[in-house]
Amino acid sequence: MKTLLRTVLFTIGALSLAIPVLAAPSKQAPPAGGPMKSFNVPSHQDFTLSNGMKVTLVEYGDVPKVTVDVIVRTGALDEGENQIWLANITADLMKEGTKTRSAEQVAEEAAGMGGAVSISVGPDQTQIESDALSEFGPKLVALLADVIQNPLLPESELPRLKNDAVRKLSIELSQPGNVAQQHFSKLLYPDHPYGRLYPTEAMVKGYSVDEVRRYYSSNFGAARTRVYVSGKFDSASMRKAVTDDFRYWPRNATPRIDVPKPVPGHAFELVDKPGAVQSTVYIGLPVLNPSDPDYIPLLVMNTLLGGSFGSRITSNIRESKGYTYSPFSTVLTHYHDAYWAETADVTTNVTGPALKEIFYEINRLRNEPPSQAELRGIQEYMSGIFVLRNSSRQGIINQLNFVELQGLGDAYLQTYVQKVNAVTPEQVSMIANRYLVPEQMKILVVGDKQKIASQLKPYQAADVQ
Repeated sequence: MKTLLRTVLFTIGALSLAIPVLAAPSKQAPPAGGPMKSFNVPSHQDFTLSNGMKVTLVEYGDVPKVTVDVIVRTGALDEGENQIWLANITADLMKEGTKTRSAEQVAEEAAGMGGAVSISVGPDQTQIESDALSEFGPKLVALLADVIQNPLLPESELPRLKNDAVRKLSIELSQPGNVAQQHFSKLLYPDHPYGRLYPTEAMVKGYSVDEVRRYYSSNFGAARTRVYVSGKFDSASMRKAVTDDFRYWPRNATPRIDVPKPVPGHAFELVDKPGAVQSTVYIGLPVLNPSDPDYIPLLVMNTLLGGSFGSRITSNIRESKGYTYSPFSTVLTHYHDAYWAETADVTTNVTGPALKEIFYEINRLRNEPPSQAELRGIQEYMSGIFVLRNSSRQGIINQLNFVELQGLGDAYLQTYVQKVNAVTPEQVSMIANRYLVPEQMKILVVGDKQKIASQLKPYQAADVQ
């Protein structure tokens, strides 16, 4: 048997020697992309009801569906220091039915039209949204109008919702990333609602239905609301439906304006998480808001530095060093406010080296413009992503809502691709110099203090290199 096996192996080996080895085909570069096309904002009707409520109708796409999004200028910004998540509790209680429909009836009606009602709360806005088949568009408007104008806010459901919120709080604060974001937000906005992300358990348990109802009555009304309708629908019928269902809603208070003042100067905080095998790192600082002419060049700079999979920081600490799996930088905005941040979960023993490489890439971009080829790749990526963001009903609403909130107008969307592609390498370096100042950075790390404190000593003082 062994003799036979050796004979077979010898035969296979001989055959393999006889077969010519073919050279691997050389890699071909992909064809060059075509010229970037400007984005054309879909035509839309804007009008205002007699009570001050604004409406935008956008006929978009060929799929026989329509999205209705009622956006109210209220959120965390309107919470008091001891009312964190009160806006969320209010939104949850609004889902529990209206004065004429139970929660089950609201859900069944929405499902019968091809959708589901959702309510979400952000720092500046609360959104009540649903989809429907186009034929049910006016009926969907009537349903959402009832949900937002006539919530029952039943006291009987409040204990259950508060218990749900307490469980959610416990789960979220068990995640290092959420703890890091909480502390980092406090560094950026120490005396402002934007810096208050999580309540205490006692705070949640103490909310009464009277507080919820006061929050609702103080912050919901026509003067703070804009209705967006996007999709395939009959314009005249939809305009009539929105007018009929919302025109008698009281105007109520205008939006609260509370733009935070940037907190200058370096800050450092280490949050101890004993036994952690990773450190969660946040680095950032306040930057210009979207109404500034430098905002789009700032977005280009950010995307090249850390805001895309092919960015410099990602290439350095993920691909080259292997310190982390998913580093990312971003520019996050509120109403007339923004900040830049780089985040990463890094292995504990390379927490300090990861920070060193991040600052190395920041300073390299500050001191030396990128090549035209590198910048061109980023511009093409951003142009493509922008088109994708505007290729759905909700995507169109999100973009129109962004420019409405920031007071930018349609010209921002119309010229976005053009302005992205007009940014020069010298501008990228200039923007990094102007806004990403290492000595002004806020640095927040969540990790095992015993293992990482010595690594972080160079970053505790303002003279960060």
